[in-house]
Amino acid sequence: MSFHAPLVIDIAGTRLTAVDRQRLIHPLVGGLILFGRNWESRAQLSALCKSIKRLRPDLLICVDHEGGRVQRFKTDGFTHVPPMRALGDMWLAAPRAGRKAGPLDAVRSAGACGYVLGAELRACGVDFSFTPVLDLDHGASGVIGDRAFARDPRVVSLLAQGLAHGLLQSGIGSCGKHFPGHGFVKADSHLAVPVDKRSLKTILADDAAPYRWLGATLDSVMPAHVIYPKVDSRPAGFSSIWLQDVLRGQLGFEGAVFSDDLSMAGARVMNGQALSYTEAALAALAAGCDMVLLCNQSLAQADDTAPIDELIAGLTQAQVQGAWRMDERSEERRLALLPRFASPDWDRLMVSPAYMQALDWLP
Repeated sequence: MSFHAPLVIDIAGTRLTAVDRQRLIHPLVGGLILFGRNWESRAQLSALCKSIKRLRPDLLICVDHEGGRVQRFKTDGFTHVPPMRALGDMWLAAPRAGRKAGPLDAVRSAGACGYVLGAELRACGVDFSFTPVLDLDHGASGVIGDRAFARDPRVVSLLAQGLAHGLLQSGIGSCGKHFPGHGFVKADSHLAVPVDKRSLKTILADDAAPYRWLGATLDSVMPAHVIYPKVDSRPAGFSSIWLQDVLRGQLGFEGAVFSDDLSMAGARVMNGQALSYTEAALAALAAGCDMVLLCNQSLAQADDTAPIDELIAGLTQAQVQGAWRMDERSEERRLALLPRFASPDWDRLMVSPAYMQALDWLP
């Protein structure tokens, strides 16, 4: 294998344009992330995914589909999965007749959530979802909030393991985020650069503990755009200390590592200096990311080049000049995230015993 396709990009609309096709066939592009603007109906989504796979069967079609407020497809039959905090609440609930409550029910419900989310996505041709959220609910982060299962890392780990098992049964891999933990800081990394001043020992014993316990369960990990100055001056997604020394070295993680969205404010500042998209992508890849995401940047402003095209051109130039080397191991990790087996179509899924039982176990 002589190539590596690390870029995950977006498209503007509900169907592929000529420009989209040109970008998606570029050898440095390995995936596509979908958003609510790419959705009209199940039929449209299925047709879009089929057109992408006809173009390149190896492209990884991704989406942020966690349940709760982060669920891109919500109509035309898609199940409204509750936020993950509902599972944490179920874990703590006292048993009562006719009510799902307690740790065992919560773990089973987590598996049901993962299966329903994954099976519905697969029935429409989507390959992968960036879930579960492993951030702890410290009560400080508005951007995390009820996306977190709970405050206790042990509870988070067991519920996330249940969710990942449900995803696996549907044919979809899992992505733990945001390593080593985004829940302690108040700032939103979409808008600012959060700083977490705790020590490495404290973080490993608390927020990062689920990554140690779930190392053999998770298929991929997404680091946080957060600076932990007692460990490194760089955000975690640009830090070889966090990604190579801690995640892969100390915690033994062997799956894929995605950068978070490089268009976020927290993604393009390093040591106080603003970075271009290409500089940010190169920094993330050098730190240990296998793939980098650039979201919501598919449209050019006026007569300017779209940021996606700037990034593709910049990374191509870096490769030609020897500033970045392709990584065969990273490409193997990307390909390993493609679905494990063919999925039933929507109509067959709706009457399958596994799916109907999972619906009964949703919170």
